[in-house]
Amino acid sequence: MNKHHLNLEELKDYLGFGVAGNFANHLGEAGEADEFSVIETKEKDAPKGMFPFYIPEHDSFLGTYPICDEIIKTHDREDDNLQVEAEVALICDFVYENDKIVDITPKYFTACNDFSIRIQDGNKLSTKKNWGVNTKGVSRDCIEIDNFTEEGILNRYHIASFIKRDGIVHDYGTTSAVKSYSYFFTQLKDWMIEKLNTQEDLGPLEELTQFTKHAKDAKGLLIAAGATAYAEFGKTHFLQKGDEIFVYIYDAHFHSFDDMYNDMCGMDTFLSKCSKLHQVVE
Repeated sequence: MNKHHLNLEELKDYLGFGVAGNFANHLGEAGEADEFSVIETKEKDAPKGMFPFYIPEHDSFLGTYPICDEIIKTHDREDDNLQVEAEVALICDFVYENDKIVDITPKYFTACNDFSIRIQDGNKLSTKKNWGVNTKGVSRDCIEIDNFTEEGILNRYHIASFIKRDGIVHDYGTTSAVKSYSYFFTQLKDWMIEKLNTQEDLGPLEELTQFTKHAKDAKGLLIAAGATAYAEFGKTHFLQKGDEIFVYIYDAHFHSFDDMYNDMCGMDTFLSKCSKLHQVVE
């Protein structure tokens, strides 16, 4: 396993997309199931679609670079019900030919907070994903992907997320194996290639080729692969200034859940096979 220090400045030249509905129950718990009811999928458990959250130099809010690690900002929108979305982010190379993305190669993975607004306003999902600078969390601890299949190291990893509020640690998302994503590995890769080239404007989702045309100038793709379901605290508590956010993507063959808890409590825990995101809400 090769762990790398990610330079977040480099991601300014990447296109940022997220996958919607890639964990069972997440959309319902996020209050988004009604908006997505118009979206039909080929398979019952398939993700609903993809959305942009950052397109370099786009002439809309999507052109604002939202990626950060240590400080994440509400921009005084706490009343819009802000929630952590803990997920795996994939840092990918891609091939763009004849106005289409024809291949995607995930090179690294890292812990991600797809910070989201929870208001039912009929607007596109992307408007709830980027509302200014420092609104999308990505860990600098990135881990090289040996191969993006069930045989690779990523299949051993789990996702865990927590909020520390007033000195008390709460589970925020349900701890979930990466392999419990509805679509992952080759199935997700093939599905993403199809969606990026063919997704149409419907409900909360947008036609995507208007954004992928910028791929000719981009260095790569940053993909937020989908958020876990919420623990009880996460279902009913939204983010406040002063909260601390922890997202861990850890090798469950090597680390225990207790290692994450000890780390949050300030005990010396050597998280060698882990991508950790720690943010303070301002």
